[in-house]
Amino acid sequence: MVIRNVKVYTENRDFKDGEIAIQNGVFTEIVTDGRKILPVGNGEGEKDGAEVIDGNGCYAIPGLIDLHFHGCMGYDFCDGTREALENIAKYEASVGVTAIAPATMTLPVEELENILRNAAEYVKNPGQGADLIGVNMEGPFISPVKKGAQDERNILPCDEEICESFLRASEGLVKFIGIAPEESENATAFIRAMKQKMDISIAHTNADYDTAKAAFEAGANHAVHLYNAMPAFTHRAPGVVGAAMDSPHVMCEIICDGVHIHPSAVRAAFKMMGAERMILISDSMRATGMPDGQYTLGGLDVKVVGNRATLVSDGALAGSATNLMDCMRTAVKQMDIPLETAIACATMNPAKSLHVYDRYGSISVGKKADVVLLDRQLELKTVIKNGKAIS
Repeated sequence: MVIRNVKVYTENRDFKDGEIAIQNGVFTEIVTDGRKILPVGNGEGEKDGAEVIDGNGCYAIPGLIDLHFHGCMGYDFCDGTREALENIAKYEASVGVTAIAPATMTLPVEELENILRNAAEYVKNPGQGADLIGVNMEGPFISPVKKGAQDERNILPCDEEICESFLRASEGLVKFIGIAPEESENATAFIRAMKQKMDISIAHTNADYDTAKAAFEAGANHAVHLYNAMPAFTHRAPGVVGAAMDSPHVMCEIICDGVHIHPSAVRAAFKMMGAERMILISDSMRATGMPDGQYTLGGLDVKVVGNRATLVSDGALAGSATNLMDCMRTAVKQMDIPLETAIACATMNPAKSLHVYDRYGSISVGKKADVVLLDRQLELKTVIKNGKAIS
């Protein structure tokens, strides 16, 4: 396959007019100097003249990577079924999210282990759609004070033995585990013991600046949905946000659905942290892609109206009803985040944080040929997954 007449998003985080060649599911040549790529056979039976796609001046960007979301199209990762994973992966790919690391909720340990086993089995025989490349464990080691839409009955202090059981059940698929460091006397010891086996997140926490900073200094390197489910950033009590700002190794998730965070606070986060540390996430739940109505998240009832999802019990925000591609559009169109920056925060940065940048996250020779074509209004025109057009 050759994709012509596109603005190629490069590893330098800019666009260049050019062409892209794909063979056997990987990028084989990217030309941005005005030369033309000669179509050749694709190694799968074509003798001459591989498929040529005219991009009509579209932006060609890497497939997006969502490393924190729960579900879509009526399914949730925590359903723990192959059917759920197949349908989630299919929907995500259809909107240009070609790799995923879905998130668990705060559920009983045995139930979480079964969910992780299901994910591990799915990876061995994946369905069509987005690649399942990791799991982001949002619970159970969180704070009841900042539980959000999590079930308080299942919250536990961080525990190395339980964490090891999650790794075994997932066969190494768990990439992040979140903790509220103020809830465990041994939080820093836990971080030091587990940080070589997975990345440690600060998640659903009421930690003050000093506690959060100690966790980051011990080796935690990820902040879950910045601003949300953590203390407010104030001038006398900067909390987790301030501690993250003062810890250059920490990557920060952020939800840009237009509901969770005011655009000014989004812009402030990008200025405080720097664009290379920001990761766009959707935090989407099963209502994404579905009509308004009542759904569930982590066993709790959720009401969805438009793109706002709230707990029926107390009105607390309960994840989002917006996919990552729409979040990226919102960041650009409503929050004044430059397009080149927003793309990096939905592709390169999550790939690096997941330690898969050698295969995902950029349009580069040798990487998986996952590419999305967007028109000048950022509307989806074509999704190419593993070198084949799927929408």
